[in-house]
Amino acid sequence: MSSMREIKNRINATAKTSQITKAMNMVSASKLRKVDKQNRAFQPTRERIKQVLEDILSTYFEVSHPLLIPREIKRTGYILVTSDRGLAGPYNNNLLKTFKAHLAKNHVSNDEFIVGTIGFKGFSFCKRNQYPMINTESVNSRDEIEFIDFQVMSRAFIKDYLDHKVDKIVVFYNHYINTLTQTIATEELLPITSLVNKREKKVSEFLFEPSPQAVIDSLLPIYLENRLFGIILDAKTSEHAARMTAMKNATDNAEEVISKLNLYYNRARQNAITIELTDIIGGANAVN
Repeated sequence: MSSMREIKNRINATAKTSQITKAMNMVSASKLRKVDKQNRAFQPTRERIKQVLEDILSTYFEVSHPLLIPREIKRTGYILVTSDRGLAGPYNNNLLKTFKAHLAKNHVSNDEFIVGTIGFKGFSFCKRNQYPMINTESVNSRDEIEFIDFQVMSRAFIKDYLDHKVDKIVVFYNHYINTLTQTIATEELLPITSLVNKREKKVSEFLFEPSPQAVIDSLLPIYLENRLFGIILDAKTSEHAARMTAMKNATDNAEEVISKLNLYYNRARQNAITIELTDIIGGANAVN
């Protein structure tokens, strides 16, 4: 058994760790509420843009755009949304394992795909595995995420799609369900097939200036960026929820360790007292 001093030092060190994890849990809970509110407030904007596009496509059948037309898949573009930091439980690890398994199952060589990453964890993972990447530097997944953070990469992917350098773009991310549950999700960003399916629904005609085609040309890139921004907000919500849960578990584990260490400390202290009493009694008997 360790000495009383060693046990006491371990108790103090674990208590300090518990204080840190408890503070991180409270910070993550605050950030979770903030980003979840931002995510909910953003949804009506995205849905409104989607509704306008659906109204145009369901009314003007002659309107078309290259982003709406599926084609043979020769090369796939992936957007991998991770976090910049760890200490979030299995948040990054599960996503990266799933992504790696997907690549191994669906692609024979690295020439068949290209990856764009959001978050340092995904960037370092792709660098380590020598995957072809569209971004040469890490795109930070900061808490106060904005369009400008990923706009360069999203526009580069759109340009590659229009230039037929990639034929499909898929996003891998963690979808937020609740504070205890986050699931790995995939969403096909390009081609935009969800809007094309709405053409079966005929609506009343609208007047557009300068033309329906011009509106489609302007709104489709905005719609794509809005979808990606919504996905990133969803992933960021999942990140804070995963970190909050991980820090809560770490705090509970630390308190359990402290409880056991206190038990060991009391036993060691009792043994030391017993030995001292035995020595005293033995000395007294020897004098007598």
